[in-house]
Amino acid sequence: MDIEVKKQKAAEWFFDLRNQICASFEAIEDDNAGPLKDRAPGRFERKSWDRTNQGDGAEGGGGTMSIMRGGRVFEKVGVNISTVHGTFTPEFAKSIPGAEEDPRFFATGISLVAHMNSPRVPAVHMNTRFITTTQSWFGGGADLNAPLPNATDTADFHAAFKASCDRHGPDYYERFKKWCDEYFYIPHRNRARGEGGIFYDRLATGDWDADFAFTQDVGRTFNEIYPALVRRHMNEEWTAEERETQLEYRGYYAEFNLVYDRGTTFGLKTGGNVEAILMSLPPEAKWP
Repeated sequence: MDIEVKKQKAAEWFFDLRNQICASFEAIEDDNAGPLKDRAPGRFERKSWDRTNQGDGAEGGGGTMSIMRGGRVFEKVGVNISTVHGTFTPEFAKSIPGAEEDPRFFATGISLVAHMNSPRVPAVHMNTRFITTTQSWFGGGADLNAPLPNATDTADFHAAFKASCDRHGPDYYERFKKWCDEYFYIPHRNRARGEGGIFYDRLATGDWDADFAFTQDVGRTFNEIYPALVRRHMNEEWTAEERETQLEYRGYYAEFNLVYDRGTTFGLKTGGNVEAILMSLPPEAKWP
């Protein structure tokens, strides 16, 4: 398959997945009968951005932010897609496979972070992407970030992604779970960011169709298991003490994203939209 066709197929999938997830989340808002049921159900607002207007070093492409704020269930959730191309700086190219010899790149993907009103409903992160330099690969994953961890929720989340991984590679789950645990760790806090999930990068087995199928399965699995977990708890009452725990947890989450997250670095180093890149930050947080 021609690389240009692969780029188009990947970008179209991320666009379709964005629409599917936004529809799922808006349905949750409609169905909520919890403590904030008297609010109007939340809706996504979409805002497109053009990379050519992002300042020095930016080149082509852009993306669309889909943000919901102040909903019944979702305090702040972003489901962003982007498709960009250009040239890495010489310094940054050294850290990207296949870019030292030719710094031109193409990247398309979806990135999602959900921060919830209720501390009993887990926050979550998910992203998948396709990147090409002189090489090409897929990456991404999903991880649960509960301020008040629930063993059943955690087990169900992992079981869903294990089933997804097992459909594509016998060693995928163990490899990608371990990678997630190692990656989403806050060294200066000596703690994991959340309850884990899967994380993979530079997936290029030599069978592009198989790698793409796995990446699609990750997106579909997310859109099945996470809404189910939200619906499980969205109508429960919560306490002021639980809310305080949630706000402190969000502080740790923000620290990881600003200090260690490679996606944040990639976006800022390649002239991405700052608002879209920092969409992952919670609307409110506290530090003890």
